[in-house]
Amino acid sequence: MAESEDWLIVGKLVGAQGLQGELRVNPASDFPERFTTPGSRWLQGRKGGEPKEVQLKKGRQLPGKSLFIVRLEGIDSRDAAEALVGQELLVPASDRPELEEGEFHLLDLVGLEGRLHPDEPAIGVVTDLISGGNDLLELKTSAGRTMLIPFVESIVPEVHLEAGWLLLTPPPGLLDL
Repeated sequence: MAESEDWLIVGKLVGAQGLQGELRVNPASDFPERFTTPGSRWLQGRKGGEPKEVQLKKGRQLPGKSLFIVRLEGIDSRDAAEALVGQELLVPASDRPELEEGEFHLLDLVGLEGRLHPDEPAIGVVTDLISGGNDLLELKTSAGRTMLIPFVESIVPEVHLEAGWLLLTPPPGLLDL
């Protein structure tokens, strides 16, 4: 999920909803107002492509799901919505909400080393995150193996952004999956 320093990916358009041009968004942000508050957003069709400004008219979360349904200005048919599926929803990087102590922008975790002990070498590097109810860190080991680690305080009790690593205290067997 690498992006330029100017933009933050906040979601991906994953499907059309109904016949009136609404779109389903899989969020990559813990801030629901990015999908419910009207205003400017940007769409990017492919990596490195130029983002195009769109106006979010309204949005809502699907009950019991992590998906949001949004309506964009000028998109008023299922065909128009389907043409946008696969694009990423962006906001300017300057639009980052302020965080409280102990909170993190999940995208800042990408690139951090995962360690089982502060003084030991890393077992892998965070390469991605999967949002959807529970956040999972994708950790790639030096051997090329990919592990999914739940991003919860009991398993990731320490995050050292400036030092570039996070501490992992996985329950027995998690790293063997």
